[in-house]
Amino acid sequence: MEFIYEYGLFLAQAVTLVAAFLILITSLVSLGQRQKADQHEGHIEIRDLNEKYRHISESILEVIDDPEVLKAQRKASKKKEKAKAKIARKKLKQGDNAATDDRRKRLYVLNFDGDIRASATDNLREEISAILPQIVKGDEVLVNLESPGGLVHSYGLASSQLQRIKSAGVPLVVAVDKVAASGGYMMACVADRIVAAPFAVLGSIGVLAQLPNFHRLLQKNDIDFELLTAGEYKRTLTMFGENTDKGREKFVEELEETHGLFKSFVSANRPSLDIGKVATGEVWYGQNALQEGLIDELQTSDALIQARLADWDVFEVRFVHKKNWQEKLGFAAEGALERSLLKIWQRGQDRNQY
Repeated sequence: MEFIYEYGLFLAQAVTLVAAFLILITSLVSLGQRQKADQHEGHIEIRDLNEKYRHISESILEVIDDPEVLKAQRKASKKKEKAKAKIARKKLKQGDNAATDDRRKRLYVLNFDGDIRASATDNLREEISAILPQIVKGDEVLVNLESPGGLVHSYGLASSQLQRIKSAGVPLVVAVDKVAASGGYMMACVADRIVAAPFAVLGSIGVLAQLPNFHRLLQKNDIDFELLTAGEYKRTLTMFGENTDKGREKFVEELEETHGLFKSFVSANRPSLDIGKVATGEVWYGQNALQEGLIDELQTSDALIQARLADWDVFEVRFVHKKNWQEKLGFAAEGALERSLLKIWQRGQDRNQY
């Protein structure tokens, strides 16, 4: 009897917590719809990667180097930095452009982690808008791109954002450490240079569409479905109505047209590519992608960045969305629910041990 009582108590608590969580989420979604205008508010964050790796290096040297040697190195480094700063200030006072001309080249690093809707495009837009006015001749932009592809129009817009960098005459490098396929490769091909890890996945220059059809299930259960349209091809295939051969032919025709636009876009950006050979929807790993001309070099983004640290100033730029109170409350509620369920589960486990 005691076991049944404890189990019933556990079940009641769990159901209550889940119900409360669902009610809270429903309320948050409802309120969030009223404040969509605020969801794009945020700010730009800039991280000095030279400073980051300098700190890492110093932390290691503190352990492995002789303290006196390390002290002397730091002293010499500070002296050198002061001398450079003094020269720069002097040139600025003289009112000439030498200070700008003598500054080190800059590499701006952006990150794009793509989903099916290319949701990161909003952030990418803000980041590009922030850095373009700051770029001078000799600077470059590196985009760390990861995406398996998604909606055509979404990745078309994302590619157009990268095209803004090219149109401004700024060298653009895209680095692919894991995957840039379909819409992801549509973005990557805009770059002046594409580098990829040896086992990164690239390509898939093709178009895919799929949908279930429940027409026979509805017929079996005597459920009527009506779809009213104006225009012969307003709806070619549907999930609930009866699909026709004519509708399928039109749908495939539209897919082929989209594929043709995709191939033309890739060819325009990488004219040396044998588009007939690679636009089959297949994917290639880094080494094979290099042989096919889909990329220009085998290299990870980390290796590329570290190679620039000695002579370039490297900055990571990202746009951070401002979380409204609904999102903050939602995250807090989710954490509280997880902790509560974990405590209930742990109590149950503790009782089962005796």
